[in-house]
Amino acid sequence: MLTIGMLGGMSWESSAHYYRLANEMVRERLGGLHSARCVLYSVDFAEIERLQSSAHWEQAGQLLGEAAAAVQAAGADVLVLCTNTMHKVADEVQAAIGIPLLHLADATADAVTAAGVRTVGLLGTAFTMEQDFYRDRLASHGLEVIVPEAPDRAEVHRIIYDELCLGEVRDPSRQIYRGVIDRLVAAGAQGVILGCTEIELLISAADSPVPVFATSRLHVEAAVEFALRNRAAPSTA
Repeated sequence: MLTIGMLGGMSWESSAHYYRLANEMVRERLGGLHSARCVLYSVDFAEIERLQSSAHWEQAGQLLGEAAAAVQAAGADVLVLCTNTMHKVADEVQAAIGIPLLHLADATADAVTAAGVRTVGLLGTAFTMEQDFYRDRLASHGLEVIVPEAPDRAEVHRIIYDELCLGEVRDPSRQIYRGVIDRLVAAGAQGVILGCTEIELLISAADSPVPVFATSRLHVEAAVEFALRNRAAPSTA
């Protein structure tokens, strides 16, 4: 199989989820003691968050581009950026490497479309919900994207950074998210994208009256399928 490169640490809580999912999926597909061939590069999230909050996206793109080049140099054949928000600089990351970057929003949109959903609610950081880099990518696949109202967006964002990124999973916050999801459904959402990798630590299908699309899982599925589909055939020598 090919080697999957993971550029993570944003936060490491969700990157650990990526790593576990990749190995579980390879074992499910190949059986026995098989596990994923992968390279994981984990950045210091405090540095990335500082660049996010100060809107220094160009500097963030350069930093992640350099990290991505290191992942390629370590032997990766394909790259996944283990974060929704930092797909804002996906083009800069792709420009820094000579291997494919599997865009998380594309993998998600494919799953949403395959499920027959056309109007989808989006949960994520304020950057993901309010800026156009992610919503427009989804819309390019023919999806109508709706986001929560401002007070709900603020709560969703706060819980991500103040709790989930620190490994804190709280039932009161789950109730808050359930309320936000219910309001998205009332506004016309036929499904809900968990558009921040940490949200999957808090919310599952049981918390929503409509289908939820777990972006980490969908992203890893795309990477594993790519790695296995392109693996070399066994030698007959």
